[in-house]
Amino acid sequence: MKSTLIATGALTAVATLILSGCTGGSGNDASGNDGEPDRGSITVFAAASLNQVFADLGESFEEETGTSVDFSFGGSSDLVAQMQAGAPADVFASANEKNMVKMTDEDLMEGQPQMFATNTLTIVTAPGNPTGVEDLHSLSADDVSLVICAPEVPCGAATQEVAELAGVELTPVSEENAVTDVLGKVTSGQADAGLVYVTDATGAGDDVTGVDFPEAAEVINNYPIGVLKSSKNSEAAGQWVDYVLSDTGQKALADAGFGTP
Repeated sequence: MKSTLIATGALTAVATLILSGCTGGSGNDASGNDGEPDRGSITVFAAASLNQVFADLGESFEEETGTSVDFSFGGSSDLVAQMQAGAPADVFASANEKNMVKMTDEDLMEGQPQMFATNTLTIVTAPGNPTGVEDLHSLSADDVSLVICAPEVPCGAATQEVAELAGVELTPVSEENAVTDVLGKVTSGQADAGLVYVTDATGAGDDVTGVDFPEAAEVINNYPIGVLKSSKNSEAAGQWVDYVLSDTGQKALADAGFGTP
């Protein structure tokens, strides 16, 4: 009997040590290294033109809420195709209403998406505008290599609209699936000019020269944002949407060159 009690006591002590190791004996909670609770993470699918400003907002959001934000940036139409195919996402921010409608038509969004920003197009060239681009008509010159967005991408649809308004036929050397790719071809010297959003030109700084044209003011892209029904962290996803719509989010967007809806 005595040997049995000793063995039982030893097993109990071992079990206690194991349990204490699982709960973290340092005093931190199970999901944080410094005693702060882990609020989890969310995945935001967002238009490529939101890359810089959303990345900055993501950092401040994590500091304030403890929720980390993972981003997937790209052409809005490509992002929609991915989500329709089942790609996991919590929030979608589109560069136009058309692609958000695709999501709501398939009942993939929770509630009604909200407009949070606007954007318009501008022309970008190499610094100093060496080819002398003055307006949309200048882009059709034989000695100007032009890059634009593909028609199914929001910036491409806007490009088609402004070209029709100006009565000019554009003959690009390539059509890209994201506005950031258009900008990249101009900044790398692969193209003389490109049609991008004002925000992209602002973000590029001295790497490009912007050329405004009057038709741009007549074609405004409205940016909607919303939470997906399939979100695994809908509370935090809703907090992100509120953060983008808050004074802090709106100021960051304005500083980046976005307009208000």
